[in-house]
Amino acid sequence: MNTDSLHLVSLGEILIDFTPYGNGFDSETGNPCYVQNPGGAPANVLACFAKLGGQASFIGAVGKDSFGSFLREALVKASVNADNLVSKDYADTTLAFVTLSPSGDRSFSFYRRPGADTCIAPEDVPSPVVENCSVFHFGSLSMTCDPSRSATFSAIRRASASGALISFDPNWRPSLWKSNGAAVEAMRAGLLYTDLLKVSEEEAFLITGEKDREAAGASLLEKVPLVVMTLGAEGCIFFHKSGKALVPAFDVKVVDTTGAGDAFWGAFLFFLLEGKFKGVSPVKGETRKKVFRGIIENLSFDELSEICKYANASGSLCASGKGAIPALPSRNEIEKLIQTHV
Repeated sequence: MNTDSLHLVSLGEILIDFTPYGNGFDSETGNPCYVQNPGGAPANVLACFAKLGGQASFIGAVGKDSFGSFLREALVKASVNADNLVSKDYADTTLAFVTLSPSGDRSFSFYRRPGADTCIAPEDVPSPVVENCSVFHFGSLSMTCDPSRSATFSAIRRASASGALISFDPNWRPSLWKSNGAAVEAMRAGLLYTDLLKVSEEEAFLITGEKDREAAGASLLEKVPLVVMTLGAEGCIFFHKSGKALVPAFDVKVVDTTGAGDAFWGAFLFFLLEGKFKGVSPVKGETRKKVFRGIIENLSFDELSEICKYANASGSLCASGKGAIPALPSRNEIEKLIQTHV
């Protein structure tokens, strides 16, 4: 088997998620209580992919502080290659405090002015890492400012030129952008390179200007071969030339939705690659890109429905636990959930 076809690389933010501990408050003082968890969407996707059995490598930056050391250890513990996680001595590791609603939905308060994750520079990204993967994944948070914006687009271009598929999750966080217009401009620029798009309904509306989910999905499909729109408790809709369909989520008790979308996408990419890319020639450049794009474009309706089912199971299980990486499910747990909901 050619393991190169199961190698996912991602560049972007890695940070500390301070999530509510217990019921979120100290019983004596009433003060908020938090527990420290590793987070950051690109890192979460990689951790999920690795836990399911894929090869995963992260590119990013942390501060030279205890939080940075904690995150490096978390990646290693999650079986994600952290050789290209650099430490910056002039910026602190980014922090995010998560507030949960009674239904488990979350909001974020970021401490990132600047955060070390925005300090990753093009020269911090070695070419062999991005040129030897089968899928390169990125989000929009690394595009909010330079030098991380330049590093992101440099890595995307190098990965695409080597023949890798490009995966994009906009992961919109309004407070981190100068304006909605700046966010839309950057996201649309990212779409120019994208082969696989994971987008929330809100993000689809933002990027396309449409107000109907099907119209937004159809608009995005004109630019990207495969679009998967996540809908929270409803599940997801995929848009592809073979058709579109809503694939329902699984009924679980929601505790914390932090990282659920990342668990969804990490599983989607893993089961896609495992099912369709094993043994694919490791030849690089235009030939490989043509082969990889052909596989994506020729996916059948049934294949996409099945992959989305597994991805939904992964996202649902993550939402039933606390934190992002700590709540990622195993393959056995995903398969068991699917079997019990036949």
